Amino acid sequence: MSGNDSIFFFLYFAVFFLITPILGIYIAKVMQGEIPKLFKPIVWFESLIYKISKIDRTKTSGAKEYISDVLLFTVFGLILITIGLHFQNIFPGNPEEKPGLSWDLAWNTAVSFVTNTNWQAYSGEVSLSYFSQMILLGVQNFVSAGVGFAVIVAMVRGFVSKSGESEGLGNFYVDLTRSILYILLPISFIAALVFVSQGVVMDFSKYVTSIGIEGAEVKIPLGPAASQIAIKQLGTNGGGFFGVNSAHPFENPTVFSSWIQSILILLLPGALPFAYGRWTKSWKAGLSIFIGMTLLFFLSLSISLWSESIFAGTWEGKETRFGSAGSILWGMATTAASNGSVNSMHDSFSPLAGGMAVWNILLGEVVFGGVGVGLIGMLFYVILTVFIAGLMVGRTPEYLGKKIESREVKLALVGVLVPGLCILLCTAFAITYGSALSSRSNSGPHGLTEILYAFASASGNNGSAFAGLNVNTPFYNILLSVCMLVGRFAVILPAIALGSALLGKKIAPKGEGTFSTESPLFVLLLLSVIFLVGALTFLPVLILGPGAEHILLQHGVKF
Repeated sequence: MSGNDSIFFFLYFAVFFLITPILGIYIAKVMQGEIPKLFKPIVWFESLIYKISKIDRTKTSGAKEYISDVLLFTVFGLILITIGLHFQNIFPGNPEEKPGLSWDLAWNTAVSFVTNTNWQAYSGEVSLSYFSQMILLGVQNFVSAGVGFAVIVAMVRGFVSKSGESEGLGNFYVDLTRSILYILLPISFIAALVFVSQGVVMDFSKYVTSIGIEGAEVKIPLGPAASQIAIKQLGTNGGGFFGVNSAHPFENPTVFSSWIQSILILLLPGALPFAYGRWTKSWKAGLSIFIGMTLLFFLSLSISLWSESIFAGTWEGKETRFGSAGSILWGMATTAASNGSVNSMHDSFSPLAGGMAVWNILLGEVVFGGVGVGLIGMLFYVILTVFIAGLMVGRTPEYLGKKIESREVKLALVGVLVPGLCILLCTAFAITYGSALSSRSNSGPHGLTEILYAFASASGNNGSAFAGLNVNTPFYNILLSVCMLVGRFAVILPAIALGSALLGKKIAPKGEGTFSTESPLFVLLLLSVIFLVGALTFLPVLILGPGAEHILLQHGVKF
């Protein structure tokens, strides 16, 4: 790395490590109803929302009711967005007169944004109107992240409930509203102003016509991008306003804007372990999870930087504004955080760097992960870890003083294994189906990685693409939408059920034989379980894809 890269990295991690604990404490307070005085005027607006929508903020729900609220809210969003995108030509805010999307593409896009995946089989400036970008998809950027917040809070209420307490998991609509009003909106508003100052476009005018360097007439796309960029990064959504995402100079004009966006990608997922520590009244419990996430992130980042240094000079698909190191940092952050935005094309990474990107997703994106769901995934692994530790020492496994029984372990296994099963089955189906294979731009192991990455990104609710696969076909639009739904609900539904299973369980006092979940030994065991599950599930296909390509590329074989 150059001296400038070293400064970029140092400032990045210094700010990240400084802000996340402070933000985590703030998140914990807000979601518990402790609203800072600064936001007192918004409290009136929050009350107005409940009054208009006839929501009883004092009502608390059990697991079935909480799940029903999540599912009904999701179905409503799916129907609204699918219809809106298909008929976008009749809505205002369409100065370029974009036609409606096909039903399969509209459905795929609706599923994508409702599940916080933001997978895009289209180019935003070519296919979508300003109304579709801001109202249909922009609103979902907020509420899909808010759903993640709501579910993790409901889950943790079960973890921290007292013996015999069974009041419920909270109110989904209250949790959703608070996360948007007091966390997502304020930070996004500030970030949007910063982006505008850096040159990110924010207007509603028609595209500008100009003359290109070769003398041909060229349309320069514009639009209300800055507001969308802020929430797409903060909410771990990741969809690009323009087709090439944050590699576009109107989305990400400067090194400073790239630095800010890189921080936003990991900001909330990095803060949530500290919020968890406050919720559980065990700062060390949250810190141990944060350390585990950070170590996993540093491992993938280090391997990727090393791999890129071996094949130095491979600038295809990378932005000279950000350099190779800046592109790799972004690539590892966006795949670790279920974000999915890109400032370079992952298809152009060296084989191992591309392999690390897909590895981050395949782990369930617990390396910080998406807003809420990343911590949920890590807590699934925590449950499995204490269960294995209990087997090794011959004691009934416990976590936060509560016994972990077969029901809790089964729910954790569903959340960990079902998305991976979906990835492998769909990848196997795609590589045996002629129409799916014809969408590749590369053959051999690189082509396998393109297909694997697509289904991993969809099932992991990441949304980034390897950029070498044409997915705007009925086959991929339908199958990937199924993966997005499976990846979303195979995680959040077991999370709610797990919180319900622990709700009101008797809390046993710590004894001499209690296995500490706040020690370095626990962190080591937790990482071992994550690696073991990941390796047993995905190592064969990773060897056939990125592993084989790395070896062949060293012998001059390219794909």
